[in-house]
Amino acid sequence: MSAISVSNISKSYISKVLDDVSFEVKEGEMLALIGPSGSGKSTLMRHLSGLIKSDKSPFSHIRVLNHEVQKNGVLAKNIRQTRSKIGCIFQQFNLVNRLTVLTNVLIGCLGTIPAWRGYIGYFTAEEKRRALDALERVGLKEHAEKKAAHLSGGQQQRVAIARALMQQADIIFADEPIASLDPKSARVVMEMLQEINQIDGKTVIVTLHQVDVARQYCPRVIALRDGKLFFDGPRDQLTDELMFSLYEEDAKEMLTIDDPAVESLVKPAVEPIVRPMAAAS
Repeated sequence: MSAISVSNISKSYISKVLDDVSFEVKEGEMLALIGPSGSGKSTLMRHLSGLIKSDKSPFSHIRVLNHEVQKNGVLAKNIRQTRSKIGCIFQQFNLVNRLTVLTNVLIGCLGTIPAWRGYIGYFTAEEKRRALDALERVGLKEHAEKKAAHLSGGQQQRVAIARALMQQADIIFADEPIASLDPKSARVVMEMLQEINQIDGKTVIVTLHQVDVARQYCPRVIALRDGKLFFDGPRDQLTDELMFSLYEEDAKEMLTIDDPAVESLVKPAVEPIVRPMAAAS
């Protein structure tokens, strides 16, 4: 069963940012979304959660968890209900620094409690217990009463993951979650996302600049270039040659390759390559 269905999505500002992008994601997949800066990764991610509307087209639609997110550039009327099942993790953490770590995690249940309780910040003992359990899972229970601003970047990102766990989201969208983290913190965050995928069975989509990280943690990879689908398939089909075609001159910084022949792999731009999904199961 498809967790996400994207069909013929385009987005234009001054120029075209997304160009007729289509793909499907099965329930329980962990997928990396990669591509050069400006390729449309973050824009696509925001479309999936209905934060951005696509260009109008009679054939365009996005469905998440069998609910319409948008169609023909128009958001669905029940978009807030669908968003309550989507956990979003951002590069800049999006925590409220003046609030405690525990309260930041409790914010994850705002979509499922009465509005008046959220307005006055009233949470039940059971909700607090669940929030503490989520913090324990990410290794931060002892920091529950600290202000979020007093945590390191890696710790703040783990709080954001705990908030998504508190939300009981069925899908996790992580947009550059390790871009501002040191290597050790980045590894911890990626391992936690992998655990949520493998142990909890949640569908996880993560945008990444680090190609080696995408290959290590994500069985399936989608690559964008110039707003178009360049590659869609299992990670073992994402060869170094394809990576150099995707990133061109920047590929030498994206890949850890010691082969002196690596220079010969740098090629001029090629037409987009889309791998058949039959091999991605």
